[in-house]
Amino acid sequence: MAGLLMGAVAPQIAPAETAAGAYLAGRVALFNSDFDEAAAYYTRALTRDAANPGLMEHVVTAQLALGRIDAALPVASRMQELGLESQMANMVIIADLIDQGKFEALLDRATPEQGVSPLVDGLMLGWAHMGAGSVSQALEQFDAVADDNGLRGFAMYHKALALASVGDFEGAEAIFADTSDGTAVLSRRGALAYAEVLSQLERDGDAADMLRDAFGPGADPAVSDLIMRLDAGETLPFTHVRSARDGMAEIFFSIAVLLSGENASDYGLIYARMAHHLRPDHIDALLLCAELLDDAGQYDLSVEIYKQVPKDSPDFHAAELGRAEALRRAGKPDTAIEVLERLAVDYPGQASVQSALGGLFREQEDYASAAGAYDRALELTPENGRNRWFLLYARGIAHERLDHWDQAEADFRAALELNPDQPQVLNYLGYSLVEKQEKLDEALDMIKRAVASRPDSGYIVDSLGWVLYRLGRYEEAVGHMEDAVSLMPVDAVVNDHLGDVYWAVGRRMEAEFQWRRALSFVDPTDADSEADPERIRRKLEVGLDRVLEEEGAPPISVANDGG
Repeated sequence: MAGLLMGAVAPQIAPAETAAGAYLAGRVALFNSDFDEAAAYYTRALTRDAANPGLMEHVVTAQLALGRIDAALPVASRMQELGLESQMANMVIIADLIDQGKFEALLDRATPEQGVSPLVDGLMLGWAHMGAGSVSQALEQFDAVADDNGLRGFAMYHKALALASVGDFEGAEAIFADTSDGTAVLSRRGALAYAEVLSQLERDGDAADMLRDAFGPGADPAVSDLIMRLDAGETLPFTHVRSARDGMAEIFFSIAVLLSGENASDYGLIYARMAHHLRPDHIDALLLCAELLDDAGQYDLSVEIYKQVPKDSPDFHAAELGRAEALRRAGKPDTAIEVLERLAVDYPGQASVQSALGGLFREQEDYASAAGAYDRALELTPENGRNRWFLLYARGIAHERLDHWDQAEADFRAALELNPDQPQVLNYLGYSLVEKQEKLDEALDMIKRAVASRPDSGYIVDSLGWVLYRLGRYEEAVGHMEDAVSLMPVDAVVNDHLGDVYWAVGRRMEAEFQWRRALSFVDPTDADSEADPERIRRKLEVGLDRVLEEEGAPPISVANDGG
């Protein structure tokens, strides 16, 4: 949780029995997002230095990241007694007051020193008025927040939810339907809330059409289920906010989503934990917590949270996909495959499950199984599905690895028909044609287009340098290959390629230096790598010209003359 630390201790240290040792161990744990260890070490340090404000702040922060509001409360209360200003401690105090239903107390502590942030505090006041029974004051408060620049969308969203929670669906619909600058923030949850509002107004057809427009064909099971129910004429209950407490949970969730998209995932996790604490059935908050823990490398915690989503939830499918991804990243691919194979039985019509299976099989170098999974995913994906180009591209890679080049090329070209300027596809197809010495001019054009789209991608810039080398345009290749190495300085393949290009232009000592660098970066466990350590060693022994001769390839001088 680097964003919560002014500095970080990089090396791992053994826990010490002194306050200083426990403090340092806690810093390391927090830096590594190991919140369990951080909470334990900081608590140990705090027992030896009970009046230390920094230690109290870290204890509260770590406990919040774990969702342990009750464990954080005694320390947060002590910080309040001492008059210490702390956003984290204030969150815990606020959560405790909400737990007790003390909405008047929340109104009484409406000061910046006792709050969280202007946006949270402003929206919280609105929902506190709702909890205290004053709808009119709540609506006035949401309007007041809306007058603040940049906050109008959030304020209008919560005003719409507040209106819907007391049965004023006409008022809520008017806000959701407003497309002017006063429009509500319409996230995924917002779209689903809007659908429920429309359904309550006996406008099921409009609700279904809105969801189709918002999510497109092949929507996830939760959205597809709502559309099916709406098409059947079922009136959906309004479930998104049923009480002031639910509304307060929605505040923290809304901001958690915002923070997680702005490289502030440490704070995003804390806000998501608050949302889930306030509303335990807030599955979206639960999923976001799991996703952020996965991103932080806390795979076991992530897996455990994903497992909390009940099987009868419409979002169980999303939770199992997330759990499989966390297991994969934890180095447990076989378990991840088992999860996905069970999910494929439960959700036989979901292309996303087959796509995830294809990715796992491809990562395990089981390309035949990967191609089969992508076959099934494509069968389940509409011709105009937004993800269809990727499935064709991924299946093309599997076919290329299986030496089924005709099928691979057909898939790559079909992907480009759907997404003509997609840089990954342009690069992969162009590079493959170069390696096969086929259609080199077309390959060069493809890779130039890919570089124009992604000039910061070392792999793609390397492809441009390499196709120029293959065409015998060695001097042109040098600059691009040097750029590729600057972008990917420790990649074995790119360094090897630069060595070959240097050799071709007569810079022999630099070529040997690059080959040695490439050799040092070869990963012996990566069987899929294009870097061939034996070939690199042979080039260092006898030079590139001799290696090409031994391979029966045209010598550099001939290729250069032809270029």
